[in-house]
Amino acid sequence: MNLFNVYPLFNINPVKAKGSFLWDDKGEKYLDFYGGHAVISIGHNHPYYQEKLKDQLEKISFYSNSVQNELQTELASKLGEISGYEDYDLFLCNSGAEANENALKLASFHNGKSKVLYFSGSFHGRTSAAVSVTDNPKIVAPVNYSERFIKSEWNNVEQLEEVFRTQGDTISSVIIEGIQGVGGIMIPTPEFLSRIKELCDQYNAVLILDEVQSGYGRTGYFFAHQEFGIQPDIITTAKGMGNGFPIGGVLIHPKFEASHGLLGTTFGGNHLACAAAIAVLDVIRDESLIDNAEHMGSYIEKEIEDLPHIISIRRKGLMIGIELDRDCAEVRKSLLYDHHIFTGNSNDKTVLRILPALNIRKEETNLFIDALREVLTKL
Repeated sequence: MNLFNVYPLFNINPVKAKGSFLWDDKGEKYLDFYGGHAVISIGHNHPYYQEKLKDQLEKISFYSNSVQNELQTELASKLGEISGYEDYDLFLCNSGAEANENALKLASFHNGKSKVLYFSGSFHGRTSAAVSVTDNPKIVAPVNYSERFIKSEWNNVEQLEEVFRTQGDTISSVIIEGIQGVGGIMIPTPEFLSRIKELCDQYNAVLILDEVQSGYGRTGYFFAHQEFGIQPDIITTAKGMGNGFPIGGVLIHPKFEASHGLLGTTFGGNHLACAAAIAVLDVIRDESLIDNAEHMGSYIEKEIEDLPHIISIRRKGLMIGIELDRDCAEVRKSLLYDHHIFTGNSNDKTVLRILPALNIRKEETNLFIDALREVLTKL
């Protein structure tokens, strides 16, 4: 049997990782400035993270959600405390797409409505409803298309108001990323987010903030939307939540009523996943990584803002989009093969996406800055 060939692969086989570095099977060392799509939040193989997972493996790694699991309670308590959402409830699952699926479903259960408003440039996952609110026709199959899903233009308040004026009574929820990641690090305006919240309240629609990529301290706030003083009805998270261990979560406003069987999952919130997620929160808190994200992100921006071929830098914390005056593919390849640095791209082909671990250090950022300077100067 062969693997289903859906990924274009770099010819690199990482076999070891530590902090912000990877080593391949030939012993070559690479700087990880992408974190596997923002998954590596506290660095590869953080010693505290390793210790917590090894300790849990000695006890129990999995049992179903039909029994008590005190690790889930500890995770919910710590997440509420560090995020500022202590009065919300937590539903645990396995991924960002699954978190968004459950959020959309819960919203529809809550108000009995069926339509969902999403935005141009969005990415919310590849599963049924999540891909239906993702703005990429290449990954939306015919079975996913439905008139229930309404697309509006990003940061366009006038169009947003028109959609609600004509269809507001049928809209169950609005789903929006705290910052669009795959879309090219697109930041919502405060006016746009505020108006979405006002219209959701006016029309009894649920506001879902997808913080799968922009959450967990990456932007200098625990969740990106907190910079704007917006309180969503539902928040979804994943990626950096487990530092590589699959886990996702749905933070749910207390106005939502739970009932047995309303939501469910086999693997979500298992013992190992919870141990990983608790370790991540402990490290973020104890090492002040939210502050470090903003500090190091600001440093990177200042050091590269005057480099040639850069049109603009879109940044919050360590969520950085570098817009070039050309397709970024060759720059990305040069960084990887000539300088051994992993970076990312986006649906906007001119945007180089930077998502390093939140505990990145100055000497490591300088490796990237120096390499980028050399690559761009040679263009």
